[in-house]
Amino acid sequence: MFTRRRFLIILPAFTASAHAQSKWHLRKKKPVAPPPPLIVYIGTDTTKGVSKGIYQAHFDTTKGQLTPPTLAAATLRPSFFAVTPVGPGQRFLYAVNAINDPAATATTFAIDPKTAGLKQTGQVSSGGAGPAYISVDGTGHSAFVANYYGGTVASYRIQPDGTLSQPVDRIDFKDHQKFGALGPNSTRQDTPHPHCATISPDNRFLLVCDLGTDHITVFLIHPDTGQLTDPHTFTNGHPGSGPRHILFHPNGRWVYGLNEIDSTIDHYLWTATRFSDTPQGLLVNTNTPVKTIAPDFPADKNTAAELAVSADGLYLYASNRGDDSLVVFSIRPKDGKLTFLQRISCGGKTPRHFTLDPTTQWLLCGNQDSATITVFRRDAATGKLTGPTQTVPIDSPLFSLFI
Repeated sequence: MFTRRRFLIILPAFTASAHAQSKWHLRKKKPVAPPPPLIVYIGTDTTKGVSKGIYQAHFDTTKGQLTPPTLAAATLRPSFFAVTPVGPGQRFLYAVNAINDPAATATTFAIDPKTAGLKQTGQVSSGGAGPAYISVDGTGHSAFVANYYGGTVASYRIQPDGTLSQPVDRIDFKDHQKFGALGPNSTRQDTPHPHCATISPDNRFLLVCDLGTDHITVFLIHPDTGQLTDPHTFTNGHPGSGPRHILFHPNGRWVYGLNEIDSTIDHYLWTATRFSDTPQGLLVNTNTPVKTIAPDFPADKNTAAELAVSADGLYLYASNRGDDSLVVFSIRPKDGKLTFLQRISCGGKTPRHFTLDPTTQWLLCGNQDSATITVFRRDAATGKLTGPTQTVPIDSPLFSLFI
């Protein structure tokens, strides 16, 4: 029974509780600060007479908004970048200057830790004409360049001041006994065309796609010296395909290769020997190529350009120049098999390169011949893209990189 005596006993406790709750409600919750914008570097085609080199922009991952790009460094046709690993010291950006001239170069820029501005600190020979790709090993001790027109791959030591040494090795892919015969497409495969120099996840091997011979060559890396040895060559089994780029799945066991000429993606199994005096990286073709273009789209009207895998390893993305589209595949977790999910317009013309932002909520697509970067929202649950949600003008974008 609720008596007067009981009421007088509980009244003070009730009053104290109400007072405490009112004070708690009056306290303002500390607002959660939004994540800071990310830095994006954009390489452009300076031979068109408008762009000047590398541009810098900020990307808001909450809103999916890219700021208007501003010039970060004037340099000739910077078509591909690599950066030194994150660490306590100064970071550097390396750009290849993609001109069809034996005197082509690779340029070093110091990254300002406060402003992300770029200052050129060195420039060396790329080791051949038309450098198309540069990579840096995970230790930050060596770098590698693929020269598309020169038919060579060059390796470098990264020196204590962050600059590249002169080429340590310069490997000529015109040695057909070692690197394979030319493919059947006489127009596109008239000579070797190394198009990428991709480093394996364990930093022990370099994989080079040669568009001219339809082969992928695996080298053993000596990161402290920058030397490359013990090449082994693998074929994708469909002549005239034109391997362009290759990437590793996050599990490190599957490799996907994009073929430029016939617009296909190959799936390989990767393994590497560990207990050996001469370790070897091995690619096994699963012989399950998929097309990046629709069955009724003429293959000779399209060239495949770029590919990426989501951080969760469940989706693969590729771009088509000619069809001017982005295509999405699901990756089957048990075996890595690709299944087509979506094809969507890139929102411009000639999507040479695209990149997923570090949160994987957004995709930025550089449309070389429509002078734009288009932003797409990515659904993490389905892998599909929507957009463009933003179109940002910039002349002749060739490459973009988040840091």
